Amino acid sequence: MSNGYLWKKQRKFANTHLRYFGEGQKSLEKCIEVECNFLCEAFKEEQGKPFNPHYIMTNAVGNIISSVVFGHRFEYSDPSFRKILELDNDALLLAGSAQAQLYDAFPGLMKYLPGPHQTVHANYREIMTFLNREIEKHQEEWNPDDPRDFIDAYLSEMEKKKEDPHAGFNTETLLACTLDLIEAGTETSSTTLRWALVFMINYPEIQEKVQAEIDRVVGQSRLPTLTDRPKLPYTDAVIHETQRVGNIVPLGLPKMASKDSTLGGYFIPKGTAITTILSSVLFDKNEWETPDVFNPEHFLDSEGKFQKRDAFLPFLAGKRVCIGEPLAKMELFLFFASLLQRFTFRPVPGKMPSLEGVMGFNNSPEEFRMQAAPR
Repeated sequence: MSNGYLWKKQRKFANTHLRYFGEGQKSLEKCIEVECNFLCEAFKEEQGKPFNPHYIMTNAVGNIISSVVFGHRFEYSDPSFRKILELDNDALLLAGSAQAQLYDAFPGLMKYLPGPHQTVHANYREIMTFLNREIEKHQEEWNPDDPRDFIDAYLSEMEKKKEDPHAGFNTETLLACTLDLIEAGTETSSTTLRWALVFMINYPEIQEKVQAEIDRVVGQSRLPTLTDRPKLPYTDAVIHETQRVGNIVPLGLPKMASKDSTLGGYFIPKGTAITTILSSVLFDKNEWETPDVFNPEHFLDSEGKFQKRDAFLPFLAGKRVCIGEPLAKMELFLFFASLLQRFTFRPVPGKMPSLEGVMGFNNSPEEFRMQAAPR
């Protein structure tokens, strides 16, 4: 949420080191593949009985960004990490409540009154304490000659940038960046994957087509890899359509005009806060053939090959485009393809998951139970 010199320095550092500890090395794909195995095993342990996939899925996705930031993953049975995931989920849901939005408008008054906004603050205090412990552990074990992860690299940068306080490399900013990376790197992709399960259960004919394509290209003897993606256009189209219809951040994230501008005939003075409504482009009747229908054909050409669409902007655009876009795309493809390769997802009899979202800070599926039948 910063601007200017501090933002540029922090963004550049995060970009560089996300690549170094992840996307620039094959290691991150390997890390996701290993986590896919853990996730599939956890689903298998449910033995085809009804269960809620919410926190197993969130933990699996959270483990990828945790490996990059902390240098390790968390077991699905780890109560401390599970608590953090629950606190974060509750805070994001409560942020959409009327009282929480009143707090945004009148913080001076509302901070003295009870309500969900107080729970949001309390939850984040607990989350920050958890992250602080991880940072303190890194400070105790830090070896500048052997950076293991993002936090280690940041501690080294703090030493290098001591003479440049405006760049903001200090423990307070490290804590804020760690929260940004862990929260944004967990909740968005895991929510998208939960939407994918909801859509596959509601549209079994689409699920069957994805499975047939995976069986034909990958088979059952190995896990899908990123090199398979160009050969799985229908699977890729289903993932993109999940992002479009799931529309998990319908209002995008706030921006600010850096100079006086005119857009569409409207004058926008410098310093004006701007909200870009992503729903308006993801459901634009002039851009999509059937905007209100879950239709993977939106991303396929007449020959069945995957096609990009200019109106597909779930990661926003411009200089502040989502920093985790490459990582999210890897995760969505590998997790989704692995799950559909191993399982057929069905509703609990008489309880079809709802296609209506729950609006908090993001748009997430209603809590649901499902059955994962091993294939």
